[in-house]
Amino acid sequence: MAKKSLHAVCRWTFNPGKGGFTPGDMRPAWSAQNLDGVGVIRLIKDKIAPRMPDNVELGFEVHYDSEIDEKTAPAIADALLDAKMHLAMITPGAHSHFGYGGVCSLDPKERKAAEELGTKTVELAYGPLKKAWHPDVAKAPSLVLWNGSYGYDLASVGIKQMYQNLKESIANLCKYEAQKGGSLYIGFEPKPNEGHPAMIIPTVASALLFWRRIEDEFGVSRKKKGVNKEFGHSEMIGLDHVYDSVEELDNDAMVHMHLNSQGYNDGIILGGPGKYDIDHGTRINGMNIAIAGLLEEAGFDRWKGHDMQVRAYDNEE
Repeated sequence: MAKKSLHAVCRWTFNPGKGGFTPGDMRPAWSAQNLDGVGVIRLIKDKIAPRMPDNVELGFEVHYDSEIDEKTAPAIADALLDAKMHLAMITPGAHSHFGYGGVCSLDPKERKAAEELGTKTVELAYGPLKKAWHPDVAKAPSLVLWNGSYGYDLASVGIKQMYQNLKESIANLCKYEAQKGGSLYIGFEPKPNEGHPAMIIPTVASALLFWRRIEDEFGVSRKKKGVNKEFGHSEMIGLDHVYDSVEELDNDAMVHMHLNSQGYNDGIILGGPGKYDIDHGTRINGMNIAIAGLLEEAGFDRWKGHDMQVRAYDNEE
């Protein structure tokens, strides 16, 4: 019998259109008015789950509070149970609210509000969503901290203080999560740019160093702390996502994965280093086969999230 493999589908994949320079209404059936979180889970149950091999277990990834909140969480948890799915990842969607650094902001009001968003995310995971966790504690959800709000665009000595603010805020968040149970796996999702020209925690190496620093400074254990490496984020500035995987595994820091690609390494889809974050699906190629081999050797069996965007020109089908 094949070993169970955990794969997660992202709520944000199901959107009506990219907008901006391409149409924002290519998929009207997936607009917020026509498709809520429960509807997405039912769609996954009806359209995606039947296509999966028997050894695949499906999970769900979601942003607080743009895609889930205190009002909608109970119904989403029930829908996950009905679909035989689990909560794979939850993330505070700070980028939707905070344009000047979030938890690392030099504005104390913004920083405080962003910190509250993080603690509420933890509370939701341990509250109404707890019943949708995987029964195996080793497969508990990931709390992912995307650095989309940790951005800046001016060269300034203030960047150092932003980094220090980030360390203090994340250390406090980790201590709060530990008080709630310490069961979540907490990981940074590094990104080098977009939506800001420059970002704090831009690379896998930056994230690994960060956890060591807050362990040294604030006594936060590195156990269950690490990285949610998104393949495309490494690719978009020409980094080696195979070697990134080596460093994550060597530091016992691969807590989650986002499988996607800029496209340049599949020989079909245009993209690659220097492009914006395209979020194509991961395909079979030499680089990804190497990563699969590394995961197999290491015995990695946690969640692999498919952080994908529909092509800007495609309809729902």
